[in-house]
Amino acid sequence: MTNFTSALWAETLKMMRSKIPLFTALGFSMAPLAGGLFMIILKDPEAAKSMGLISAKAQLMVGVADWTAFFGLITQAVAAGGLILFSIITIWIFGREFSDHTVKELLALPTSRETIVTAKFVVILVWSFAMTLFIFGVGLVVGTLVVIPGWSAELIGTSFMNILGSAALTLPLMSLVALVASAGRGYMPPFGWTIFTMVLANIAAVMGWGDWFPWAIPGIFSGAAGPQSSQIELHSYMIVIIAGIIGLFATYYWWRNADQTR
Repeated sequence: MTNFTSALWAETLKMMRSKIPLFTALGFSMAPLAGGLFMIILKDPEAAKSMGLISAKAQLMVGVADWTAFFGLITQAVAAGGLILFSIITIWIFGREFSDHTVKELLALPTSRETIVTAKFVVILVWSFAMTLFIFGVGLVVGTLVVIPGWSAELIGTSFMNILGSAALTLPLMSLVALVASAGRGYMPPFGWTIFTMVLANIAAVMGWGDWFPWAIPGIFSGAAGPQSSQIELHSYMIVIIAGIIGLFATYYWWRNADQTR
């Protein structure tokens, strides 16, 4: 077994023995469940009103009860909620080493620091995409149970690619979360960073600069700020990639050169 395989297996065991995967799955499942509730309301507004549900607000948020609107809601949830849930995954994987005071033991292993960091990033990537596939699967089940119209194989394929696209635009930004979790030596600094970037993303989108701000780009792509991809061009994709690469190399540099005395 190579050093990388050993490091990857160790990170996988940490994940499997933790309750965080369950919590992230439960958190992500809220989006399709809420979408299913909106579909029920929109299918029968009068019955929804009689049960005390507000159909007007559901119409403003979703529009009509069909598969297109339903998957549009899930895509936006992956872009907005994914920034939070993917950050939680990243913060836990990197920050727990400092909170649990295991970082010195980890770095004493006969495995390079670069190998350890790479294993952590691989687990983040696989875990996050698994959660994305999970939310898509839950969405299919919920939409089928609610019995909403507009089903087509083409729509499902397009929606699947849109949801994966939103996740793919969010994941590169996790390298900067990993950097803050490492340099901040724990959980709180990266949580503050995540909230800070989310606030700035909303401001940038409102000001019309969202296509130049990495953390606003996934939301714009998902359609949360208007018609899907209407403001997304090549420069937006490049900005996300560049931000991800900067965070990646900075995280490797920090782990390789930082003084690990605590």
